[in-house]
Amino acid sequence: MIENLSDRRWRRLGITPLLLLYGLIAILPVLNLFWSSFFSIDWVAGAEQREFVGLGNYARIPSDSFYGVGAANTVFFAVTTVVIQMVLGFALALVVSRSKIRSNAYRTIFILPILIPGIVVGAIWRLMFDVDFGVINQVIGLVGIEPLAWTARAGLAMLSIIVVDIWHWTPFVFLLLFAGLQGLPEDVFEAARVDGTPFWRELWCITLPLMLPTLVVTLLFRIILAFKVFDEIYLLTSGGPGTATEVISFSIFRTFFIADDVGYGSAISFTTMFVIALLIVIALGVQARARASQ
Repeated sequence: MIENLSDRRWRRLGITPLLLLYGLIAILPVLNLFWSSFFSIDWVAGAEQREFVGLGNYARIPSDSFYGVGAANTVFFAVTTVVIQMVLGFALALVVSRSKIRSNAYRTIFILPILIPGIVVGAIWRLMFDVDFGVINQVIGLVGIEPLAWTARAGLAMLSIIVVDIWHWTPFVFLLLFAGLQGLPEDVFEAARVDGTPFWRELWCITLPLMLPTLVVTLLFRIILAFKVFDEIYLLTSGGPGTATEVISFSIFRTFFIADDVGYGSAISFTTMFVIALLIVIALGVQARARASQ
């Protein structure tokens, strides 16, 4: 017992420097961002000039039309993509977990898209959406439909981004949920099948409750990633046409690197980070309750 306590203390002591280093690396940029949000920052002759404005940058957020549109588009994008990805990913995970085919190559097919960097995904789909030479317009042309400007029309641009994101990240959801399904106790399902429990009742009363912690974690990851979407939008639409695909991350990029408004960019960045952190706390609370109820 004494040896075990001693080992634990040494292990904790051993990882403490790494935790402190990680804390500094993670926290210092956030503190710098928060501090910068209280200033109006200009660059004159290559030198930084700061003027303290207090909460002035935060007061600008409610009246910022770009940020308002970006927030609305981000929520719409996140809700649409995450819901579809969770349903598709869970359905695929169920099918593959019940399949008699156990080949790793068979499963690898499903996760190939998440191995591709976002910037490459954007480039691939930009070619596919091309009005004149894109494969999508060539396919719909076979049934007599005129070529469509997928990324240049307000009604189609957001739809195109959603399709790309679903293709890119549904395999991520599948991977996490498939791993969760593999970890469920098989004896519970065998007992249910012996009792003649229908599939849908088994799914609703056994599978979903047991999978709830994994579902919450997966949902949490996807919401965070959906709020951070940038690469595909930057390459495909650059936030356009107009503000049709303007999302929070692109509003932050525009404020920092196009408008050179570092102070205000810091304010909207910190506000967005705070909202995401709040979502994380809520999701972790739901997960803790789910684990406690099992």
